Amino acid sequence: MFRTTEDFIKDWKFESDSTLKVINSLTDESLDQKISPDGRTLGFLAWHLAITIPEMMGLTGLKINGPGEKSPCPEKVSEILDEFKKASDSLIDEIKKNWNDDILQTEDELYGEKWKKGLTLFYLMLHQTHHRGQMTVLMRQAGLKVPGIYGPSREEWISMGMEPLP
Repeated sequence: MFRTTEDFIKDWKFESDSTLKVINSLTDESLDQKISPDGRTLGFLAWHLAITIPEMMGLTGLKINGPGEKSPCPEKVSEILDEFKKASDSLIDEIKKNWNDDILQTEDELYGEKWKKGLTLFYLMLHQTHHRGQMTVLMRQAGLKVPGIYGPSREEWISMGMEPLP
C-alpha cells in the first residue's frame, strides 16, 4: 500500500515507462498473438492496461483522461501506445492536483470490497505488472524482441556480448 503520493508517482513513472517499452516493442501484426484459441491476445492485454487506468481510478473519484472501459481495441500499436500514455500521464496529473498523503487512507468501494486509496494505487501497479509479464510470453511466441524491465532481457545480454542466463 502506498502511504505517500510522491512514492506512488515515482514508482508509477518507472512502471508505466516499462509498460510503454513493452507496448512499443509490439507490431501491428503481433496484436492477434495468443497462447490458445480462447486466450487473450497481445492487443487485448495492451489495451486492457490502457482502459483499466481510467476505469479503476474512476472508482476512487478521479477523472482520468483515457479510453472508456468499452472502447474497442485499436488495430494499431501506435494508437494503443498513445492512449496508454495519455491515461498514465493523466493519472499523475490528477493525483498531483486532487490528492494528498492523508487521502490515501480513505476507503472506496471497489469490486465488492473496501480498499484504501493507497491500496488501490498498489493494486493498479501490480495489475499492470502482471499483464505486462503475460505480454512478454506472447511476444516471445510472436518472435518479437522483449525489452528488459528489471534487468537485461536475453536479447539485451547477447547484444552486450554477454552470455545470457540459461
